[in-house]
Amino acid sequence: MSWNPTRRHFLRASAAIAGAGLLQACGTSSTSKPTVNRTPARSQTVPPRSQTARSGDNVLRVVAPSGFAESYDRVNVGLTRLYNAGFTVTNQQAGSRRYQRFAGTDTERINDFQEVATGRVKTPKVLMGLRGGYGAARLLPSIDFASLGERMRERGTLFIGFSDVCAVQLALLAKGNMMSFAGPMVYSEFGKPDPSVYTMDSFIRGTTNSVNTIDVAAIQRSDVNVEGTLWGGNLSVLASLAGSPYMPDIDGGILFIEDVGEQPYRIERMLNTLHLAGILQKQRAIIFGDFRMGTIRDIYDSSYDLSAVINQISRVTRVPVLSGFPFGHITNKATFPLGAHAKVRSTGNGGYSVTFSGYPTLQAASLSLDALLPPPMPVYEPASYNTIIEEVIE
Repeated sequence: MSWNPTRRHFLRASAAIAGAGLLQACGTSSTSKPTVNRTPARSQTVPPRSQTARSGDNVLRVVAPSGFAESYDRVNVGLTRLYNAGFTVTNQQAGSRRYQRFAGTDTERINDFQEVATGRVKTPKVLMGLRGGYGAARLLPSIDFASLGERMRERGTLFIGFSDVCAVQLALLAKGNMMSFAGPMVYSEFGKPDPSVYTMDSFIRGTTNSVNTIDVAAIQRSDVNVEGTLWGGNLSVLASLAGSPYMPDIDGGILFIEDVGEQPYRIERMLNTLHLAGILQKQRAIIFGDFRMGTIRDIYDSSYDLSAVINQISRVTRVPVLSGFPFGHITNKATFPLGAHAKVRSTGNGGYSVTFSGYPTLQAASLSLDALLPPPMPVYEPASYNTIIEEVIE
């Protein structure tokens, strides 16, 4: 005999679902959106979530070597989100600075790093870039990378950023022999109203696990089985540093590159600069991240695309070239070390994996990193057969 739940049972279940939604809307979730302060102030601090004492091991210093933040509201969202994750955020004024197109004068931006290098401020556990843009290369001659690298090694500091910020990361590796991390930044990712779950989860795993593996499912042209120091960053920045003392000299490494909005021939030209400088042929593999080309096509030959560039670079360098690595100017990006040891292995499905080791990490137990993730969706178990029968009988 067929049967249906009574109207009373239906209304009871509906009320439970509506109530759960209302509670979330009222902010009962532990990861509700932070309050935004709409009044920029150079001395402003992030409002504390609680008055409990925090570990001095989790100081995060904002550094802004490149472009200024267009929205202070978004900066404040990012700072607050990081505070709620357990970090003690310092040098917050970097988020409200502006001089011309930069996040402050050259002197102000240099001091973001020099205050650490000279010991004027205690070496933080994390240095995190504000955003990309342009301007970091202007600062390089004025930063004491040897001292900065020594203090960071002693402290186990994680320097996190990408895009134009990688100019400082490359110089730190070249002159200070100190690794850093490709990963999300204060304004670019943490300041979003709804950050990518993949990006936040990858940030947690990439900074707290002593060994981390990133799998790439994209089918590759050939098998690869290599290991070495993985380094690199934004291709435009790399090409601009070629021949300078701020370009790392990595022999037998694995070069990672990404960029945004460049035509294929310009990508090839920058890679050719690195090839003519003797850099590419010294690598054991070259890994392409995302170049976010969208509808960009070569105006003379639309078939001359990124794939054609990869084929050309692989042919002239005789170095394995891999693609599809989840990083770049994209929503879903991984977090991984630059300057650490990496093993690259082909997988059975035609893709590959990269396993990183030997880099500094955060102590997850002293932080609240789960606050970076959205709350889990409630699971509503269907009523059991006996419960439904009881409802019908009533």
